[in-house]
Amino acid sequence: MVSDSSSPRPIADVDADVVIVGAGPTGLMSANLLGSYGIRTIVLDAGTALIDYPRGVGMDDETLRTFQAAGLVDAVLPHTIPHQLLVFVDRKQRDLARLAPPTAAFGWPRRNGFVQPLADRVLYDGLARFPHVDVRFGETVTGFTSAPDHVALAVSGATGPHTVTARYVLGADGGRSVTRKSQGISFTGSSSSEDWLVIDIDDDPLGRPGAYVCADPRRPYVSISIPHGIRRFEFMLLPDETAADAERTEFVRALLAPHVAAAEVNIIRHRVYTHHSRIAGAFRSGRVLLAGDAAHLMPVWQGQGYNSGIRDAFNVSWKLAMAVTGTADDRILDTYDLERREHAAAMIQLSRWVGNIVSIRSRVVAAARDLFFRSISHIPRMKTYIVTMRFKPMPRMRAGALSSRGATPTSPVGQLFIQPTVVTRDAAGARLDDALGPWFALLAWNNDPARLIDGDARAFLDRIGARLFAVRPAVQLGWDDARGTDPAVEVIGDTDGSLKSWFDAHPESVLLLRPDRIIAGAAPAHAASAMVASFAEAIGARAVASPAPSMSGEER
Repeated sequence: MVSDSSSPRPIADVDADVVIVGAGPTGLMSANLLGSYGIRTIVLDAGTALIDYPRGVGMDDETLRTFQAAGLVDAVLPHTIPHQLLVFVDRKQRDLARLAPPTAAFGWPRRNGFVQPLADRVLYDGLARFPHVDVRFGETVTGFTSAPDHVALAVSGATGPHTVTARYVLGADGGRSVTRKSQGISFTGSSSSEDWLVIDIDDDPLGRPGAYVCADPRRPYVSISIPHGIRRFEFMLLPDETAADAERTEFVRALLAPHVAAAEVNIIRHRVYTHHSRIAGAFRSGRVLLAGDAAHLMPVWQGQGYNSGIRDAFNVSWKLAMAVTGTADDRILDTYDLERREHAAAMIQLSRWVGNIVSIRSRVVAAARDLFFRSISHIPRMKTYIVTMRFKPMPRMRAGALSSRGATPTSPVGQLFIQPTVVTRDAAGARLDDALGPWFALLAWNNDPARLIDGDARAFLDRIGARLFAVRPAVQLGWDDARGTDPAVEVIGDTDGSLKSWFDAHPESVLLLRPDRIIAGAAPAHAASAMVASFAEAIGARAVASPAPSMSGEER
């Protein structure tokens, strides 16, 4: 991560800077991001290979943006269906609600079908880029011993018991997390009284695109088209049906019979799931952190379990990188819980609400529900609200690794910044994140940012490896200021007015963007230095003199 020999070494002679427990999507995404930041990482997983049973089928725009940041979006896109329609129907197949968000403000479609085992394979294969990242299957973590400057993990594997040491541990080992239990962290919430049988079928016998949720009080079910000719069915098991029943082939085919010629379908896999709604009492315990299902579990109804884990990975990875290299104080890791807990809890609440609505078994109550949803679909504003998915909670951090300078209820600080297509002097068209690079960026609209900030702010930005950008209408791209432009300042051209429209709507013209593209600070031009100083204080970096992440992916 840091390319020069003056980089600080760990206090303890550890095997890795970060050990990740669990090779699911959250752990693998974290490993890819940490690998790209140059952090020595080991992934331990008790299984013998990647999991291949049916799991997530919905990927949102924020997750695709994270794949983009990890340098893997082109590899995962072939396993997705962009702009996937989601329709809720009653038992007679009449529409109750349609979700078809047309916008892509963050650079990618808001709803995408995908095949999780193939996406996980993309993440796993991506780690081959990094000689300083090691994935070890068949390694079961049996205990944790914390020291002031490292954590020792007791591991049982093919070679017998051994110890792995790290400066930090990220537990991404699922709902039954050994990591969470080892720290004595609570996992409060509830579990659904109903189980669901999930079935994946090859050579899609329906072929119809989209995802359909049938709120049939006799037996709610889901039918989803996913890439590569796969059809996903999910059926609620009734009170007198058991998981053992669901293992029988004749039972599975009986459920499929009303929908397809069950005798002819090619069943790839099937599995029984229980929907849980739980959240850990803390996402951090000293040098041990939790992410993904180890930190929170939610029902599948909004497809946010997978996506929430990826949000965790992005949020915590750049903070771990800064803590490891000393470009921020260790307390930056406390902001991970501050920033992720509220949003994860909101997603759990939304998923539970949707699940309760879909799973109604009373025909009288279901009829009232159906009438309500059909009625509001005739109200244009309500229809727009549903179709565009405005009900989905967006990440909005109110405290954490953020500048408090000029904080107001209308401030964009803590929000995810847009990602339009832009032009630079070197590229005819690029998504904004690609133009900015993978780390911090200071953007100034219609100004040279180097002329706006004082020496202290500039020294801090240089120390953390932030890049400076002057943002202009694209027609001004080739203009050079007669006063001379700082050679470190790069110019971005706004091609379609998206960036100008954003700045038109906000009084702040200078933005500090974090690696996860959350707005870390925002200020009018005259207050840019104070805003940067406030962010430096928030991450405990005022007196830190360590070199910044090089983003080269080199081993430190």
